[in-house]
Amino acid sequence: MSRKFLIVLLVLLIAVLAVAACGGKETPAPTEEAAATTAPAATEQTAAQPTEKPAAQEGEGTLAAVKARGKIICGVNQAVPGFGFLQSDGSFAGFDIDFCKALSAAIFGNTDSVEYRPLNAKQRFTALQAGEIDVLIRNTTWTLTRDTELGANFAPTTFYDGQGIMVRKDSGIKTLEDLEGASICVSSGTTTELNLADQMASRGIDYTPVVFETADETTGAYLNGRCDAYTTDKSGLVARQSMFPNPEEHMILDETLSKEPLGPVVRHGDDQWFDIVKWMVFATFQAEESGVTSQNVDEMKNAEDPNIRKLLGVEGDMGTKLGLDNDWAYNIIKQVGNYAEIYDRNLGPNTVFNLPRGMNASWKDGGLLYSPPFR
Repeated sequence: MSRKFLIVLLVLLIAVLAVAACGGKETPAPTEEAAATTAPAATEQTAAQPTEKPAAQEGEGTLAAVKARGKIICGVNQAVPGFGFLQSDGSFAGFDIDFCKALSAAIFGNTDSVEYRPLNAKQRFTALQAGEIDVLIRNTTWTLTRDTELGANFAPTTFYDGQGIMVRKDSGIKTLEDLEGASICVSSGTTTELNLADQMASRGIDYTPVVFETADETTGAYLNGRCDAYTTDKSGLVARQSMFPNPEEHMILDETLSKEPLGPVVRHGDDQWFDIVKWMVFATFQAEESGVTSQNVDEMKNAEDPNIRKLLGVEGDMGTKLGLDNDWAYNIIKQVGNYAEIYDRNLGPNTVFNLPRGMNASWKDGGLLYSPPFR
C-alpha cells in the first residue's frame, strides 16, 4: 500500500467523522430522550381512551371519578340559613344543598351520595381549581372575570339576587347617602366588597370598609357595634337577620346595589360534567313549568305530552346522551322536587324568610327561569 493512498484514506476518514459530528448537533441527545419518554405515555393514554378527543372536550373525567369514588364532593356554605347551613345535628340543609342532592339523585339514584365541603368565599375557587371539589354550589355570583380568569364554568342561575345594606332601625339611616362617613362591615374576596366600593365612589360617598374573611366574622362585628352597617346579598341579609338575637331591631334598605346571579360552578375542560350540572338545574325548571312534582311524578310518566315523557325518561334516551340512566330527571323530581318545591321548602311562605319568588319565578309567571327544550 503506497504512502499516497494512505494519506487519501486518512482524509476520507476525517471527513466522515466530521459529517457524523455535525449530524449529532442537529439532533441533540436530550431531545431524543424526551421523545422516547413521551411516546409510550401517549400510547398508554390512547389505549385507555379508545375514543380520542381533545382534552377540553373530554367529558368522562369528573363523572368517572365521581362514580368510582361513590359520591359527589359538593363545595357549599355552612353559615347562610335557607341556602347552605350546618344544622345542630351535623346535617346540611338549604336551597343550595338541595341542588347538591339533586345532582346525587341524577347520578346515583339517591340523595345521600354527597360529601359536603364547607368553604368560605376566599377558599371556594381555589378548591374548585385544585380538584378538591367536583362542583361549587355556594351562593356564588356569575361574573365575566370569574368565567374567564378562574377556569370556571357557570351553570344556569338558580337564584337571582342583588346586594343590599342592613342597618339598625334606630340609626336614622334610610338611604345610601345617609351612610356618609359611616363604617360598613363586608366580607373579603366577594363581589360584595367591589360593588360597595363602586357604588359609593360613583355617588361620592365617603365611608370606611371594615373587612373580614368569613361571613360569621362580618356579622359578629356588625352585631357588636364595630360598624354602622352590614352588606351582602339581600338573601344573605334576610338569612342572617333570622339568627339575630333581636331581628326586629334591624332593617334592610330598599335600594339594591347590584345584580347577583347565583348558581352552580364547575371547572373548565369537562364538557360532559358541565352538561350534567346544567341539565340537572334545567330539569327542576322544566318540571315546574310542566306541572310535574314529587307527588305526581309517577302518574305523569303516563302523560301523552312527549316533552314530559322525554323529561321523565319514558322515551327519547335523554339520560343516555348525558352519560346517565334515563330516569335521571325522574329521580331528581321524585326525591328532591321541582324548582318550586325546592324554593318553597327552603325560602317560601312557610319559612321564616318568606322570600317572594320575584325574578326567581318561571318565565310563564313573569320570572326569569327558562329551560331549553328536552329533545
